[in-house]
Amino acid sequence: MQIEAITIVGGGLIGASWAALFLAHGVQVTVQDVAEGFEARVTDEVRRAWPDLVALGTARGDLPLDRLCFASDTARACEDADFIQECGPDRLEVKREIISRIEAGARADTVIASSTSSLLASDIQQGAHNPERIVVAHPFNPPHLVPLVELVPGRQTEAEAMGAARAFYESIGREVVELKRDVVGHVANRLSSALFREAVHIVAEGIASAEDVDRAVMNGPGLRWALMGPYLTYHLGGGAGGFRHYMEHLGPTQAARWADLGEPELDPETINTLIEGVNDLVAGLGDVDPVARRDAGLIGLLELKRRIDSGDGQS
Repeated sequence: MQIEAITIVGGGLIGASWAALFLAHGVQVTVQDVAEGFEARVTDEVRRAWPDLVALGTARGDLPLDRLCFASDTARACEDADFIQECGPDRLEVKREIISRIEAGARADTVIASSTSSLLASDIQQGAHNPERIVVAHPFNPPHLVPLVELVPGRQTEAEAMGAARAFYESIGREVVELKRDVVGHVANRLSSALFREAVHIVAEGIASAEDVDRAVMNGPGLRWALMGPYLTYHLGGGAGGFRHYMEHLGPTQAARWADLGEPELDPETINTLIEGVNDLVAGLGDVDPVARRDAGLIGLLELKRRIDSGDGQS
């Protein structure tokens, strides 16, 4: 089915970022929200994102604001949608209530994709009239730049809905990771949480500052992670013997580190320590806009990866 009209339910940062991306691909976009003044905020975010999309070659020409519409009534906003991107608050009871309002207007076969970062698709679809068309489609912030979409089925999701969602996201240049079953936090957030748990432990135990933890990641493994994941990283770490050599000879060192990893508690004292550390880190940035710096860096990384993947970056 050709996707010509998309409704985004929830006009926050994620919803606005999705809107910019969808507009760049020539789709009619309706953003539904009930917050006062959301129309101006979404428009501002889309305007801010547009030059980045042009720089990447995703968008061309001027921002087509004539294809961006707004609505306050969820059911009416979903009546003519070919695809629905749900971006409401990440609370289960809220998600279910939003799904109920969506289904009051949407066609029975329209895919409903939730941008939830941790909730289970199986829990979200409970009580729905057409649970088979509900999937989780979790992006990484900001979704108009970061290409990852984690596509997750619930227990009642049909293969047709997963296939339709995957085809759509791939048609707009997203890198789709399709989970075999739903799990809290999906894949990427579970990996991120594992790293963050140890980052909290290191700061809470006075091993290193928040700034140095970030510097260690950015200037060490983070450089490799933009190009390859942990399995390929350790395969290369095994030299000519590959992953088998690494596991047989260096696997025990991994196990030793696992045994020594921390299990910090997010008690008030720890949280205050973390906040102080992050405040010091942000103060050290001076007048630098971290969002603008992040987005400019993402564009540069994406362009580099594109050249490498095409063979242009190899001598």
